[in-house]
Amino acid sequence: MSLAVVGTDTGIGKTVVTAALVARLRGRGVDARAVKPAQTGFPEDDDAGYVQDVCSTEAAASRLRTFGEPLAPAVAARRADDPLAYGPLLEESRTALDAAEVGVLEGAGGLRVPLSNEPRREIVDLVADLSLPALVVARSGLGALNHTALTVEALRRRDVDVLGVALNRYGGDSVAERTNPDELERMCGCPVGTLPETALGDRRAHGALVDELPHKRMGEELPL
Repeated sequence: MSLAVVGTDTGIGKTVVTAALVARLRGRGVDARAVKPAQTGFPEDDDAGYVQDVCSTEAAASRLRTFGEPLAPAVAARRADDPLAYGPLLEESRTALDAAEVGVLEGAGGLRVPLSNEPRREIVDLVADLSLPALVVARSGLGALNHTALTVEALRRRDVDVLGVALNRYGGDSVAERTNPDELERMCGCPVGTLPETALGDRRAHGALVDELPHKRMGEELPL
């Protein structure tokens, strides 16, 4: 099977969660692979490279398109005089995901980030057109309720199955953090997990992170 890891925003922790999933699955003998359809800010930003480092193998991840400027993929492509056609990107993403026993598509920024130019499509279009269930990564504190609920609503409007929500960098230091998990379960009607701050690049820490993901649905689909 395959799934998508999407976020409510950029810098929210999608790559860390993706690396944790792929590392755990590969550690259990599953041919799991992350797929990054479009990487911007490359090579300084390299989400696929991060997953490869955590898993200690290049086979753990692939990037399909790269652009130097740290912008939305469609914007970076236009500035690089690249049409970034949606059809080929969709098919290459499908092929890369199907090549693995478990494929994990990592989005870019939030769902409405412009992805392609010919025609114009967004991250949510790619997830929906690939018929992938989605795990939503969100912030833990103040603001999480609105951003997360809107993201879940946008996915369901496109008939995307929402596996759950992972509230990243959870410390429980504020009232908002402590009350958000239960409130989001009521608002979104899906499992919500809380993830602690994780040491970047620490494979053992990433493995432990998986134990905090919302397993109620994910455990039915993946050997976690």
